[in-house]
Amino acid sequence: MTQLITYQTFDAGDPKHIHALTTLWNEACGPNLHISDRFVRYNVQPNKGGAQAGRLAFAGEQPLGFVLASTLQGEPAVRSPGLGWLDALAVSPDRQRQGVGSALLAWAEQWLVEQGCQGCTVGASLRPFVPGVPLELATMPFFAKHGYVENEIVCDMAADLSVYRQPATLRAIDGAVRPARRGDEPALVAFLQREFPGRWRYECEAFVRTAQARFADYMLLWTERGVDGFCVLTFEDSHQPIERFYPYQLPRPWGQLGSVGVSADRRGRGYGAALVDAGLRRLHDNGVNGCIIDWLVIVDFYARFGFTIHREYRQMHKQLV
Repeated sequence: MTQLITYQTFDAGDPKHIHALTTLWNEACGPNLHISDRFVRYNVQPNKGGAQAGRLAFAGEQPLGFVLASTLQGEPAVRSPGLGWLDALAVSPDRQRQGVGSALLAWAEQWLVEQGCQGCTVGASLRPFVPGVPLELATMPFFAKHGYVENEIVCDMAADLSVYRQPATLRAIDGAVRPARRGDEPALVAFLQREFPGRWRYECEAFVRTAQARFADYMLLWTERGVDGFCVLTFEDSHQPIERFYPYQLPRPWGQLGSVGVSADRRGRGYGAALVDAGLRRLHDNGVNGCIIDWLVIVDFYARFGFTIHREYRQMHKQLV
């Protein structure tokens, strides 16, 4: 006799729920996209102005699948309040194609509608599990069957920094790049409010509020007028878990570089390349070998630094109402 499927509201404070999400994701996604309980705890932390809800499916005491969805209100420069995210959805392989995933997805979409959302994006949330549907999982047909439309492909790039060399095309700049120091926060936030008032500004403000976060993981470009650019680094001992970038196929130690931005009126002068080079040299000098640059559309710029495409994701979206 088929065991009755029951559902529970996800409780971010329940270690059993956290571990169930970890186990289900790993069973469904495999070792190349492995996550840990620490990863899940980080990703389900509250976000300022944000709301997140989830559901777990069980057969008796055995978890079968889970879904997480989220929204953001009061930050239209970051996300329209009419658009929500499907943060993550996973079903145990032996229970797939039995309606569990469809039921969880339907619940998440209804929750988003109740929050006032008119559309939903798969992945790419404020604390993303993935920036889209990983192509290697081949689950796009599931989402297409439920009305999701394919958008652009984004990718992660990777390189082995043990052999890193500065590109011959690197230009001298009228400025200097160094790790951020305590006291630099107002200058960095003012720069982001001026140049990148959306997600990057929001993420930086959250970072600054986090006591455990190491502010020196930001690299700042200084010119005569102050901060004119930045990039963010992740090391294995950073507050942000390095495993969020799925570096397992690369040689350890691992590192990540991302969110590179330069003032609009200073672009085209080599500042972006100087930032990337300084960040990569710092990672290299700290012993990092396998390095990820995540969530990219334009790849040619980073190819100059020895990076190649590592993983691809299909972004997908659905109109809910």
